[in-house]
Amino acid sequence: MGSLMVPRQGLSTGIAVRHTVVNMAETDVTRMSTDYADNELELFRKTMDLIVDSDNGTASSTDILNCADSLQTKKLKKRETEHVLNRLVQDKWLNEKNGDYSLSTRCIMEMEQYIRMLYQDQVKVCHICHNVALQCQMCENPTCGIKIHTPCVARYFKGRTDPRCPACEDFWPHEIPDVYRPPSSQSETQSAAKENTAPTPTPRSTAQTRRTRRS
Repeated sequence: MGSLMVPRQGLSTGIAVRHTVVNMAETDVTRMSTDYADNELELFRKTMDLIVDSDNGTASSTDILNCADSLQTKKLKKRETEHVLNRLVQDKWLNEKNGDYSLSTRCIMEMEQYIRMLYQDQVKVCHICHNVALQCQMCENPTCGIKIHTPCVARYFKGRTDPRCPACEDFWPHEIPDVYRPPSSQSETQSAAKENTAPTPTPRSTAQTRRTRRS
């Protein structure tokens, strides 16, 4: 893995000016494969812009394709854009579902400081875990508006019949999801239960029992 190189305009760090590439390794933010071309990384940056600006933390493939036609480094054709998006998904920088793209868990974890710095006026943090919140639920009280990650929602409101916002105490109107349990952990639990179960003794025949008693 190499350094993340993201085209950036107007970043006053002393290492970036207009059309200059920022080496994110120098700011200890994240690392990304150096085999991404400048225009591919610019597309990634524009995809991040769309995701952060959205209400649901996703960007449609149509919107991303439109961005590819206005890249400042070098425009990408539709097939080239789709290829780059597939690579970003395979490399686990993006998630894709039904044509919508979102930042992956790996991306958010490794690039959190960068995201906070770049989108400091747009990004909110989860009220429960205090990490960057993109795909989440939001309090509908206009004077509150806190965000909570979906997994944090599941854990925080588990078993509560009258869910209330942890900040303003207004009723939480969103659907409360179940706590996610990975299938692997369930199978491991079942395997452990089998291992901890004493084997059932095999019943011996009446003749074998008699021979044992005589001897």
